[in-house]
Amino acid sequence: MKIQQRLLKFVTCANWTLLVAASAAGLFLASRDFAWGIIAGGLIVTINFHLLYRTLKNALTPPYLASHHVVLAKYYLRFMVSGFVIFVLISRQWVNPIGLFIGLSVVVVSIMLATLLEFKNLLLKEAI
Repeated sequence: MKIQQRLLKFVTCANWTLLVAASAAGLFLASRDFAWGIIAGGLIVTINFHLLYRTLKNALTPPYLASHHVVLAKYYLRFMVSGFVIFVLISRQWVNPIGLFIGLSVVVVSIMLATLLEFKNLLLKEAI
């Protein structure tokens, strides 16, 4: 398996695993609004990550190569929709902003974990 596919598979699985773990911890250890913030933020960022993957895959797969303008337009549209959803969640006080921030960090944490694990694998491979 290529390194890119392995990293993508790990990040995708880690996104959902971290979202479930953080949501469960929030439900048991914090208030309901805080837990809903984690769940909402994690869903927003995980769905955005999946949609970005689909957009890039469709744009870069021959013979249907898409213009970079189309890719950027879809990116900014997702960005604006996500910003609006986050604005509504915070302005109506449906979620705790700190919980939302933790939920929005799910993909970043999974990418960092994937990077650290791949770096460890490279170091162990060089040591052998």
